[in-house]
Amino acid sequence: MKSRLIECAPDAHAVAVREIFNDAILNTTALYEYQPRSLDAVLQWFGGKARAGHPVLGAVGENDELLGFATYGQFRVHPAYKYSIEHSVYVHVAYRRRGVARLLLQQLIDRAEAQQFHTMIGGIDAANAASIALHEQQGFTLAGTVAQAGYKFGKWLDLAFYQKILNGPKRPSEG
Repeated sequence: MKSRLIECAPDAHAVAVREIFNDAILNTTALYEYQPRSLDAVLQWFGGKARAGHPVLGAVGENDELLGFATYGQFRVHPAYKYSIEHSVYVHVAYRRRGVARLLLQQLIDRAEAQQFHTMIGGIDAANAASIALHEQQGFTLAGTVAQAGYKFGKWLDLAFYQKILNGPKRPSEG
């Protein structure tokens, strides 16, 4: 599938991001959420990413339709976690299994390394074999699984954490 990478912008992409988020919420276990997100919530999410200096990368098709997006954010709030990030990759249902997620994840890894992060973490539903395979192909390894961490669609869900050690920073500090 021919696609190109962009920086998503709220005014141009919030509606499409919301559609992708809400499909994942309503139809998959990619997000352990129950309620669809409002457009206002997505706009606030974009604002939080911008304030933190975290990217929202998009893959767009030939007609500039958003095929998927990827981002990362702070892993935990305590200062010692400042070099660790948790990422997410979401692909529109019509474009899954076409290489979009791979393209987005690789670019996200490159961006995280450029920003001098050291550990990239993904929380993946343990039954999501496609996402696990994608992450393993990109060098992520299983860090651990939290059994029955979530409850959705009438069943308990296990949350697997996959991580990739990155190159940065060259001189970490505690400051």
